[in-house]
Amino acid sequence: MKLHEYQSKRLFAKYGIPIPKGDVASTAAEAVTVAAKIDGNVVVKAQVLVGGRGKAGGVKIAEDKAAAGTCAEKILGMEISGLPVRKVLIDEAVDIDTEIYLGITNDRIAKCPVIMASAAGGIDIEEVAVDAPEKIVKEHIHPFLGLKNYQTRNMAVAIKLPERLWKQFDDICQSLHNVYTTSDATLAEINPLVVTKVGDLLAVDGKMVLDENALDRQGDLEQLRDSDLETVEENEARRHGLSYVALDGDIGCMVNGAGLAMGTMDIIKHFGGEPANFLDIGGGASAEKVAAALRIILKDGRVKVLLINIFGGITRCDEVAKGVVYAIDEVGVDVPMVVRLVGTNEKEGRELLSSAKLSTASSLADAAKKAIALAA
Repeated sequence: MKLHEYQSKRLFAKYGIPIPKGDVASTAAEAVTVAAKIDGNVVVKAQVLVGGRGKAGGVKIAEDKAAAGTCAEKILGMEISGLPVRKVLIDEAVDIDTEIYLGITNDRIAKCPVIMASAAGGIDIEEVAVDAPEKIVKEHIHPFLGLKNYQTRNMAVAIKLPERLWKQFDDICQSLHNVYTTSDATLAEINPLVVTKVGDLLAVDGKMVLDENALDRQGDLEQLRDSDLETVEENEARRHGLSYVALDGDIGCMVNGAGLAMGTMDIIKHFGGEPANFLDIGGGASAEKVAAALRIILKDGRVKVLLINIFGGITRCDEVAKGVVYAIDEVGVDVPMVVRLVGTNEKEGRELLSSAKLSTASSLADAAKKAIALAA
């Protein structure tokens, strides 16, 4: 789950990372009020969860509160990469001497977090990684020992940070690691972390991505979710505890287990079809949950056929079958369905489906071929 810049920076401040004075606004009038409290040059920044805001006209400098209101009025309501701008951040303008990149993410190969710093701050770190990877300094963080002071000093030396700032840099790195760990984040990034003209370090931008699988223990952070990023179907799937991602095909897929769902989509592609979605109902799905999954898939008007692939381990095949029959009666399914059930109570499940006159398959390959033929 991505956080907006203002949300990320508020978290940073909570953990002791210095950020500019400022606040978020939803209207031009609110922007004027915020700018008046700052009393000076401000930066008006669109709050959308994509990059390229500056190039799209979503970042403007205002000399006073009136100009801040005018800038906010221009930015609010515009779309950046298809996302509407509903809020702007009004930040105190900072006299910048140099810009640094600082971020922490997961290194899946090393199986531990990695903190990265670069003197080439202010631009996409992906560009630096491609064009000048030697400019990125990395230190892996031991999961039990944590981030050590010598590691932050190594980075400070490598990016040629003045020695007088090493202590403050270490404090910011330690705080960033704390917020990263405590928030169950997969990314905590300051880009740029600037050295101001008066010689202080300041986080003028921030980005955080949280682990969706840990949100059940991050109740306060879960409330920060921006539902504008998600489709109606994705929001509904989340409410029912389902994993759903819309794709571009015409064969709707309902599967239990992420690995089996990926395998199902691969088989469909292998035989020349196109999956319309990824949908994992998880283990132990009830009939009601299955019915909810089918309703979500059927909201996509491109779906020409439904392929249901269930391996009955924790999830009982007869429960899935009950959900399918229930959904047919409740929703009124008007597209053909192909069902493959294998595992616990598969005999009972197939009997229920046969009574509903649904097409069954003996294998995943057989199911994929039948679905592709029906979608043609």
